[in-house]
Amino acid sequence: MTNVFILPGLGNSGDQHWQTIWQTLHPEWQRIIQDDWDTPTCAGWVRRIDETLATVPEGTAVLVAHSSSCAAVAHLAETTTHSIKGAFLVAPSDPLGAAYPPGPKGFAPVPLTRLPFPSIVVASENDEYISFPQAKMYAEAWGSRFVNIGQAGHINSSSGLGEWREGLALLQTLL
Repeated sequence: MTNVFILPGLGNSGDQHWQTIWQTLHPEWQRIIQDDWDTPTCAGWVRRIDETLATVPEGTAVLVAHSSSCAAVAHLAETTTHSIKGAFLVAPSDPLGAAYPPGPKGFAPVPLTRLPFPSIVVASENDEYISFPQAKMYAEAWGSRFVNIGQAGHINSSSGLGEWREGLALLQTLL
């Protein structure tokens, strides 16, 4: 049994975002709803994720994170007592980068310790919220498999990925 949790980044994921499309295709997957999507605290996001993990059997959770939620997963890994089956970390953002929006608190510095569960980091060569070398460095520090999908921007609605079948195939390796 696997419990898949969708963890959107800032602003939540809109109707055309691959996370929302995946959730429509897999209604058994649960989106973790945060109290504040625009000016959150990382601690608040981590607390909500951890509370949700407490509701499922140990070792069954796979986290599907986008953007700032990737940093939240790295912070979660340092504090949670729950066993996680794996994490699919797409387009991690750099909260210290010039393009990172003002308002969110506590996402930086992003922990650079090995994650205690299997993980995949998917990055784009032209992501406006993180440099490609920074994304690769996160993957190496976290002990994650690193996947370069080329020129796909922030791997969000604007990227026009639709169902993003290639991403689903990558996720299947964690399920």
